[in-house]
Amino acid sequence: MAAAPEPEPQPQPGPPGKGKPFKLLGLLDVENTPCARDSILYGSLGSVVAGLGHFLLTSRIRRSCDVGVGGFILGTLACWFHCRYNYAKQRIQERIAKEGIKNKILYESTHLDPERKQTNSSN
Repeated sequence: MAAAPEPEPQPQPGPPGKGKPFKLLGLLDVENTPCARDSILYGSLGSVVAGLGHFLLTSRIRRSCDVGVGGFILGTLACWFHCRYNYAKQRIQERIAKEGIKNKILYESTHLDPERKQTNSSN
């Protein structure tokens, strides 16, 4: 006698959209990785534009599919590197600003305060 299959657990009530994170090919967590969602979307758009454009120009189906795949890869990688470069640049700027604010708080009203030196030299 075979055991009855266990019923699947019902989704818990709560905020919508807080289920399992979406993983692309089981590797890339699209929801939590910066730039991943935009890169995939722009790569898909590049795929459609490149494949359809090549098909309309040449009417060769197989080659158009190849061009579409190439458009997806190139579009995704181009958007990924551009977005990650800007993200890294923004993180560096945030770190510099955070350090500056920390130093401002730390050195304010002391003999090391650069603003205090400027006002003393102008008097």
